[in-house]
Amino acid sequence: MLAKEEPFMDCKHEKYQRLIARCQALTPVPTAVAHPCDETSLKGVVEAAELNILQPILVGPRAKIETTAAHFPLDISGYEIVDVPHSHAAADEAVRLAREGKAEMLMKGSLHTDELMGAVVRTATGLRTERRISHAFIMDVPSLDRPIIVTDAAINIFPTLEDKIHIVQNAIDLARALGLEQPKVAILSAMETVNPKIQSTVEAAALCKMADRKQIVGGILDGPLALDNAINLAAAQIKKIDSPVAGLADILVVPDLEAGNMLAKSLSFLADADAAGIVLGARVPIILTSRADSVTTRLASCAVAALVAQARRESASKAVAP
Repeated sequence: MLAKEEPFMDCKHEKYQRLIARCQALTPVPTAVAHPCDETSLKGVVEAAELNILQPILVGPRAKIETTAAHFPLDISGYEIVDVPHSHAAADEAVRLAREGKAEMLMKGSLHTDELMGAVVRTATGLRTERRISHAFIMDVPSLDRPIIVTDAAINIFPTLEDKIHIVQNAIDLARALGLEQPKVAILSAMETVNPKIQSTVEAAALCKMADRKQIVGGILDGPLALDNAINLAAAQIKKIDSPVAGLADILVVPDLEAGNMLAKSLSFLADADAAGIVLGARVPIILTSRADSVTTRLASCAVAALVAQARRESASKAVAP
């Protein structure tokens, strides 16, 4: 659905709209929504449910949720409400529902991200797996013919090489869930040559060799690459970079959170891009939306998570098939 062979349409949100349309053909995904107690978070849930992307389980103070719905107004009469006293309890209960398999996705409502993620990463009761948890932005940049995944710009501050193995694999699995059979992964740095004085270039080379040895699977890696060489084919050709990734990257792996945060915000505020966010590496995909997100971006975040949940369901079915 998101392969680059599709004709490019110069229309803001076009890539997201195709993504949302694809989800509408699937079964709505049971989703535990932690503390949806303001207009933005509750409206996003209702809109996604009305498009059959998700089946909400609203977790929070019942009176506050119902008051919010009545005030704006939003029809939540068909949704299950799990009554808990406050946001901390909502995070814990939403995580429990996901842990017990009653919800296949987790969604942040009107509570702090730290509250929700604190419950997610808790050792005894959280949603950790053998993977490092990481964040990815699926960015709709109007001037590009494809969505771009930027990782990690929100969770791992100074990721180690070992962390980056998981960050890259999480992003590859995400891209494959979105329809890219073999996504092209650019490991970004300030230059396209390995320089022992710049650690990110050394780690980029190591990650590429790991992919050669099948320690990272499902994608085509190259790096280090500077940003222009990663996304602009002409820039790569001028520098005579012989690479199947240069100029054609689907995934941009940044050196650290600061670089990723600045890249994502630069695309948003200087290139008019939208950024749908998802947390990967946990037992279920986690939808993190911002109060500043547009309606389409909130729906796209839900759609991305739903496609990841669908891919996991299909993978589990194949694993148990005789």
